[in-house]
Amino acid sequence: MASTADFRNGMCMIFKDEIYTIVQFQHVKPGKGPAFVRTKLKNVKTGKVIDNTFTAGVKVDEVRVERRQYQYLYKDEMGFNLMNTETFEQISLPETMVENSDLMKESQILEIQFHADTETPLTAEMPAFVELRVIQTIEGEKGNTASSTAFPLSEGRAPGNPRQTGQVFILGLLPPPLGQAQKIFDAVFSSQ
Repeated sequence: MASTADFRNGMCMIFKDEIYTIVQFQHVKPGKGPAFVRTKLKNVKTGKVIDNTFTAGVKVDEVRVERRQYQYLYKDEMGFNLMNTETFEQISLPETMVENSDLMKESQILEIQFHADTETPLTAEMPAFVELRVIQTIEGEKGNTASSTAFPLSEGRAPGNPRQTGQVFILGLLPPPLGQAQKIFDAVFSSQ
């Protein structure tokens, strides 16, 4: 059991019979009345963010969640087959658990959150960026220059207007953390 004094960003807890993680919290001590804690909680399974206010000192059930790196191997009727990069243990995940799964390539690394006590997978996250190669382009028609036509790729669809096959796009899947956009941009483009 943890109290509101133990709240920190990223902490997971059971709230309304679901597992939530604390996205943001603020201790408030008004001049009149008892202290309270305002929180933004994100449901681990659905991703829905809710606002909730706790009275100071309230006890909550903390949940231990572990993040592990898994490598995508192949897809079959059971879903996606992944391998732990440290223990080489293999698991299957349903397709619905991985967002943007149509952009996943073999040997792609995913980060999976597990409930530490029950060893059940809660979420699977793709990396923030994926590289996609153009396999075919479509000739533009005269007068059609302002269209937003998408072009086929080996792993999905490309935004914009690629001019030649073999061109590589770096596609961002997640919004960058606050204040981290420039660092991510520099890291991605300095490695090319």
